[in-house]
Amino acid sequence: MKKFLSVFFSLAFLLSFSMPVSASESADPGILANDDMPSEAEALALWDYLDASRFGDEAVLSDTVSPEFDFDVKSACLIEAETGTILYEYNKDDRYMPASVTKVMTLLLVFEAIDSGKISFEDTVTASEHAASMGGTQIYLKVGETMSVEDLVKAVVVPSANDAAVALAEFVAGSEEEFVRQMNERAKELGMENTNFTNCTGLFDDENHYTSAADIAIASRELIKHEKIFDFSTIWMDTLRDGQFSLANTNKMLKTYAGMKGLKTGYTRASLHSFSGVAERNGMTLIVTIMGGATSDIRFSAAASLLNFGFSNFCVAKAGEITLPQLKVNKGKIENISVTSDTDFSLVVPKGWDKELTYEISLNDSVTAPMQKGEQVGVITYKLKDETVKTCPIVLSEDVEKASVWDYFTSMLETLFG
Repeated sequence: MKKFLSVFFSLAFLLSFSMPVSASESADPGILANDDMPSEAEALALWDYLDASRFGDEAVLSDTVSPEFDFDVKSACLIEAETGTILYEYNKDDRYMPASVTKVMTLLLVFEAIDSGKISFEDTVTASEHAASMGGTQIYLKVGETMSVEDLVKAVVVPSANDAAVALAEFVAGSEEEFVRQMNERAKELGMENTNFTNCTGLFDDENHYTSAADIAIASRELIKHEKIFDFSTIWMDTLRDGQFSLANTNKMLKTYAGMKGLKTGYTRASLHSFSGVAERNGMTLIVTIMGGATSDIRFSAAASLLNFGFSNFCVAKAGEITLPQLKVNKGKIENISVTSDTDFSLVVPKGWDKELTYEISLNDSVTAPMQKGEQVGVITYKLKDETVKTCPIVLSEDVEKASVWDYFTSMLETLFG
């Protein structure tokens, strides 16, 4: 019976995907004016928005560059993944029930447990009565059934199985209750100020279980730092139990949006349709979050619209490789000292401005001992179109001890006798 249900739902999923879709969710909703550049006036308007946002000022997109975002959703947020820069927001801090998008945080804790060595993908998990009792989307775990962590992760990511999520939570933390406590603790560490979890699945409509579009974007950004997640989130169809149970991905944008790499969908009658999506083009990764979409199509169309806006108007500028020279040491036990600074600076800029980011180095010619590690000896100034956008101190990478009389004496002997 379970095998029949698995095949039935997989066929139903494929048939629903083969049905005609609206123009806003056609096969190439993201291949629009992606090679076009904003006009100079549009670029300046975009930069005014980004510049205000960087300093925490009120940032409002002008009508000339704001996307036509007229979708029946409760909230939305678009960020660039490397820098965390917000590119668009709509009620981004409002609190809503996230349904299965909850599992972004569940997966984050699982991947952190794997990376720390606490658990491994090869570990075997035994399903508890609690895990097996989960309703909604599931892989129909039986009490006492064993499955690898890797297969359970696949079940959570691809079809959004609730029983698999609980089994993983219990394996990581001993109980779902303790795992949820850790979810909330981690959310606070990440600065997710409008989030509280009461379970690890999002299956239950609970007003005390909430998050925001901005907070889900934060959690998603943290999750994709574990690049292994994309091995699962890009799976379209797969199986478990030696091919006996079929899996189908709920993220239809994997097939409809160029560059889509994941990440998580969610739906209950109370929360409506939510989504956290990750897409990459030309070296830039964007994260879009949608909460409370009236329908599944609206959810995906809204996400595609914002991603199109991001890819069409922005890019990430890098200053290039910076090599800092060693400094000569006066009156020290060593002759030269290394210095360090933030030389890996990135900045989101209007599309076409990626070559406009430059830098200037101001550095002392030498230092005089004694000096301590971390003391500033210079500065890197990053500029965009001659406007300073960031300054980074250049500091000593180690202590510089003052030479003693004995040091001078041994140095003289070495000079005289080689």
